[in-house]
Amino acid sequence: MSGILDRGSLLYASLAVMAVSLVLQAAAGAWFPFRFYTPLLLLAVVYVPGVLLLGALLGRLGGLGTVFQRDYSPLLTCAAMAWSAAQLPLILAAWTTPEEYPLVFGIVAGLCLLYFFALMFFAVRTVFGAGNGVSAAIVSLSWLPLVAAAFLWGPLAYLFRWIASPFFLFFLIYYLGAEFSSLGAGLRSRQSFRRMLEASALNPHDGEAQYQLGLIYQARHQSTEAIRRFQAAVAIDPTETDAHFQLGRIAREQGRLTDALGHLQTALGQDEKHSSSEVHREIAAVYLALGRPEDARRELALYTDRRPYDPEGLYYYGLALDELGHPGEAREAYARAVEADRTAPRYRRRVIARWSRLAQKQLRRSR
Repeated sequence: MSGILDRGSLLYASLAVMAVSLVLQAAAGAWFPFRFYTPLLLLAVVYVPGVLLLGALLGRLGGLGTVFQRDYSPLLTCAAMAWSAAQLPLILAAWTTPEEYPLVFGIVAGLCLLYFFALMFFAVRTVFGAGNGVSAAIVSLSWLPLVAAAFLWGPLAYLFRWIASPFFLFFLIYYLGAEFSSLGAGLRSRQSFRRMLEASALNPHDGEAQYQLGLIYQARHQSTEAIRRFQAAVAIDPTETDAHFQLGRIAREQGRLTDALGHLQTALGQDEKHSSSEVHREIAAVYLALGRPEDARRELALYTDRRPYDPEGLYYYGLALDELGHPGEAREAYARAVEADRTAPRYRRRVIARWSRLAQKQLRRSR
């Protein structure tokens, strides 16, 4: 999916869907009672907008308009390629399954649908940069728009016939060509930015380009490639504090606590207030994982003094105080974490809600 985002084409993906549908229609006959262009229209008009809506609601990715403009063409490209790949086994089944065994064809069709949803899990995770849980939830509910389309199939089929009409398409492109072009801007801008970074990364003295490429891979959950880019940035410029910081965060998430502590302490030594002092919070999280609550408390006391409204830092502070045997102060830290989330701006709450939920869970346990 990352390769599709970097080098894919919406036109190629659309033609692939129609070509695969045309072959499937010829091979399956009555088992495929749709026009060859219907799957592409369903993906473009029903399924992908439904996934974007679910992403805006469950993933808290921003307003629907912003998500649609930014992610529609990348997600449609990935979804079209995923659908085309998932139908190839179905074409083989249509060629080899006798007509008197429709159940076999139905089972293969069900397995292909599951395969499509599995591919969409990786597409959603890569395009949205969402975690595994959120991506799984979005894909698990993504059948809802298709069910709604099934109930409204009569009007939709009529609409699709109009949309597929060459006469209608001519006027649609003539009057709305600029709007259609803007829908593809999300994919084009991503690919252009990536190409510029790759070109900059050819300079053996440009650590910033390596760092920016690392951030792209990190957002796509490609940790191995992200680590390689961040390490390249550090090799070019050992004072690249941002790269040390991200290497520390990835190492902590992977459970490599010694490596995490080393990178984070290096970042701390280079800039004691790096990332709005979040380097103290990350070091404290490593100390907690290492069973060093006193060291964690020391870092978090400094951090929460500077950032008194960060629920993540307050939650960690409560954990450290709990482990040190100060339940009253721990409850106060958890309560502050919950309050910080409630009073945060709306756009900020999409990011910090997790820590409020964890703090509330700790408060319930301590009653």
